[in-house]
Amino acid sequence: MALLEVENLQTHFRTADGVNRAVDGVSFEVNEGETLAIVGESGCGKSVTANSILGLIPQPPGAVGGSVRLQGRELLGLPEREMRAIRGGEIGMIFQEPMTSLNPVLSVGYQLVEAIRLHQRLSKGVAEKLAIEMLNLVGIAEATRRMTEHPHQLSGGMRQRVMIAIALSCNPKVLIADEPTTALDVTIQAQILDLMRNLKERVGAAIMLITHDLGIVAEVAQRVMVMYAGRKVEEASVEELFRAPLHPYTQGLLGAVPKLGSSADAQTTRLSEIPGTVPNLKERISGCVFATRCPRATDTCRAYAPALERKTGAGHFAACHYVPRAEKAA
Repeated sequence: MALLEVENLQTHFRTADGVNRAVDGVSFEVNEGETLAIVGESGCGKSVTANSILGLIPQPPGAVGGSVRLQGRELLGLPEREMRAIRGGEIGMIFQEPMTSLNPVLSVGYQLVEAIRLHQRLSKGVAEKLAIEMLNLVGIAEATRRMTEHPHQLSGGMRQRVMIAIALSCNPKVLIADEPTTALDVTIQAQILDLMRNLKERVGAAIMLITHDLGIVAEVAQRVMVMYAGRKVEEASVEELFRAPLHPYTQGLLGAVPKLGSSADAQTTRLSEIPGTVPNLKERISGCVFATRCPRATDTCRAYAPALERKTGAGHFAACHYVPRAEKAA
């Protein structure tokens, strides 16, 4: 049994213009100790998937269906009081922008101690000592002094480290990181990724990494799930996906990544682009969600949605009519 199991997750939002199908039937698993990366362009449903798992979708206008199980325990439909104990405890979250995630009027120390006391039921004194230890652990110098400072007094990299300290302070089983290095310079990005990797090994947590940066995926993840227009279109190990991407959308994403050593004026190294735009998610799509932008699309693609099937080796799945299915073992 996987640590986290998501089955047929559907998150829809009712709007004045119709129902927006932000996540439409997504299934995946996160195993103990592994890092699963979820990739795709902005608006494909990555963050909505994370918020659905955490029970952070306002209902209404949102509606969440399917199944989310943590160690076999169903999370969808849990009372808010029980969900609050899981959110920040068994499942930690690093949000995309720490400046808006941290409370600007409360000190860093207060917010860290509050999270520890809420989930671990420790005294204030013990929680403060643990908070200082966590700030030291994430590489923040003069942790005791920083405890009294407010988020606006810290740099972007330090605020992100504080978010990681809060997320890991209660030894979560699963850590969800939503674009954890957005808006950080390259040096700080590398430090944050090293920190997440080291702390994952220390506390033994699994990581669900949401990103659009394929360079980060190649560096830290073991498996990759590719999303497009609210659906899962491909899943494979990192090595398999980068070596032999099967879905045309994945091929387009990888083709748009600059290659080291390539010449700016060389035609053979010209970056590819994916023509067209993402379909309107308020309109029901009967066929393949990528058909309007796919150079190989046929009438079959536009009429029938392809099933997500195993295509090559174990664990490599793609939703495309024109990628041959793997033969079943005799």
